[in-house]
Amino acid sequence: MDNRDVATIFSRMADMLEIQGENPHRVLAYRRAAEAISTLGEPLSDMWQADALFSIPGVGKVLAAKIDELMRTGGLAAYDKLCAQVPEGVTDLLRVPGVGAKRAAVFWKQLGIESIDELEQAARQGRLAGLPGVGPKMEQRVLAGIAVLRRGAAQGDGLNSQPAEDL
Repeated sequence: MDNRDVATIFSRMADMLEIQGENPHRVLAYRRAAEAISTLGEPLSDMWQADALFSIPGVGKVLAAKIDELMRTGGLAAYDKLCAQVPEGVTDLLRVPGVGAKRAAVFWKQLGIESIDELEQAARQGRLAGLPGVGPKMEQRVLAGIAVLRRGAAQGDGLNSQPAEDL
């Protein structure tokens, strides 16, 4: 597991925890750790072997134990459990400008929306407007956000490109 792998797992865990309405401090801890790990100047595996995980900003006992599990086993039970509870497509909804965790959770729990395509279809059919905090204007903003997201992907905005260190 390299730095990017662990940072991605922690970031996705933060998204899933936030969608589930978990404690904001816990969500923030995962986000901060993901950011710190992604910007480390050395391989996380080296820090793990040197027993230096606590020197990473935002990494305490709980997150150090999770990193240890990832390094030892290549997997993380807590991550697997979250993935089983929150469909992957639901976290993809967070990529749509204007859709945060609370709205993504409402769309998923009340309408069963699990993908950006399903969100677009529901917005076009006017099904979002009846939800709490969502009116016709928000529906239009969701459609506009999806269009922006798709334009960016079509133009190769770099969301799926290689990081600079790999070039």
